[in-house]
Amino acid sequence: MTWLAAYVDLMFPPSCAFCHSAIVTGGEGLLCLACRESLADRRAACARCGSVIVENAHSVSDCRLCRDERFHFDAAVRLGTYEGQRRSAVLRIKRASERNLAVSLGNFLAAAERDRLRAMKLDGIVPVPMHWSRRIWRGANSPETIAECLARDLNLPLAPHLLSRRRRTAPQASLAPSKRRANVRGAFRATRHADLPGARLLLVDDIMTTGATVNEGAKELRRAGASFVAVAVVARAEGML
Repeated sequence: MTWLAAYVDLMFPPSCAFCHSAIVTGGEGLLCLACRESLADRRAACARCGSVIVENAHSVSDCRLCRDERFHFDAAVRLGTYEGQRRSAVLRIKRASERNLAVSLGNFLAAAERDRLRAMKLDGIVPVPMHWSRRIWRGANSPETIAECLARDLNLPLAPHLLSRRRRTAPQASLAPSKRRANVRGAFRATRHADLPGARLLLVDDIMTTGATVNEGAKELRRAGASFVAVAVVARAEGML
């Protein structure tokens, strides 16, 4: 840190991106210790769908929610469940004005899951795309911001060009769980790109509820030749498949 940066931090202490309280270290994407504790989730999660493992499960692969499900993605990582402070954070980062919070959550997710993500031997990071019309209206795509943080932390290429949204769909949150798969069916198109065949990819979204959106995106990437697709999200809704 230069003397000028140190002076600025001394005179204008940086604030937590979530609670806005002053913190002592500078840089983009900051969370205070109290918020890091409230946003973390140390409960064991299913390696396949990201749900919390119930106490009587035999292992992290013994998940009552997904053991009979067929997914197009191979694994899922998440910061925690979609409740409490994490729910509030995910809803906030959907606004363009909360980019700093989105960066903070992306960095926090990268740090929390770094070892597992590195073990996957990934080739690239793909954010779940937003339809152009909604992007103009909202001004930001939080999955893309989170994906940028993961790509930077893992030193991997960010590859938004590999997946596009071919039609505007109704917001998943506005639909009953039973209608969400139909809503996103055929919504994505994978680019026929030289980098895709055999690629191991990480598909990034801000939240996974039923998993319909990431499953549809993963299906298109696999259809275009990806050999492995994992999913990373900030929050995972419990009991929703």
